[in-house]
Amino acid sequence: MSAGLRFSIRINNDLSVDRLVGLARIADASGFDQVWVSNDLFLRSAPVLLTVLAERTERIHIGAGIFNPYSIHPAELAMLTATLQEVSGGRFRLGLAAGAAEFLNWAGIARERPLARTAEAVRDVRTLLNGERPAGWAPEGHLRFPMPAPIYLGAMSPRMLGLAGEIADGALPLLYPPEHFATARDQVQQGLDRAGRDAADFDLPACFWVSVDTDAAAAKLALAEKIAYYGAAFAPYLLSRVGLEPADFKDIRPDQVSERMLALGIAGGPEEVVERCRGLIAAGARHLSFGPPLGPDPEAAVALLADEVLPKLRGA
Repeated sequence: MSAGLRFSIRINNDLSVDRLVGLARIADASGFDQVWVSNDLFLRSAPVLLTVLAERTERIHIGAGIFNPYSIHPAELAMLTATLQEVSGGRFRLGLAAGAAEFLNWAGIARERPLARTAEAVRDVRTLLNGERPAGWAPEGHLRFPMPAPIYLGAMSPRMLGLAGEIADGALPLLYPPEHFATARDQVQQGLDRAGRDAADFDLPACFWVSVDTDAAAAKLALAEKIAYYGAAFAPYLLSRVGLEPADFKDIRPDQVSERMLALGIAGGPEEVVERCRGLIAAGARHLSFGPPLGPDPEAAVALLADEVLPKLRGA
């Protein structure tokens, strides 16, 4: 048996409120441990979505994946976190990261000193959630209703993953391909070692894209559409792990996405998904996080993961 495994799903904030709630409720009823909601700019507001989820789910933990300290000040991040922790009955997890420079640029926001700015935000938000005043703030600069919550860092680079190990309660590393997990784990471990922390107290999900369906070809097409759209923006050093580079994705159509490109995520029928996930478990993953597109029919995909994938992984 694979004891102690955790499972989560990640949902984009481009979905309608009703559809997002429906997916979260399926996950809640199906034994998933966490559901994370993105907060990409100019789409639906994640704080609002998370508030609705807190009211419409029963036991699943809900997470912001991710907020950033450029478009939301640490004081407001702490307010959001504490309020969502209160509304959810202690089920909220804050995902925090520097965010994507390209998207922040859309709003005229410069992403300066990302590593330092993220570290400062984690420090200040945690201080506020503990009912204390951050260094250099005015005497009035403290949260009036302390409400601690776990803080996760969204991280892909070696330095940011190391920082997560030093200061955060968990990390959300997007893995392209999923097998990059072993390297990301080692980079987090270096940070844990520097801080003298125990890895057993740190939540490190293996975060990957998945597309599953009883029709394997349809599942692969759904992932191909996402890879064709985002592929050129992937970090070159991650693409190199499967023998690719950003130029390979220039002006590419979904029907031109190769099997090597599809390997950046996990796509196919339930057995194909189980096989790749077993490889991650063998590499030491104890938390698997399934991200969009999930499948050509996301609702059916989450149910399929719950019925045909998770039980086999738990019994692996």
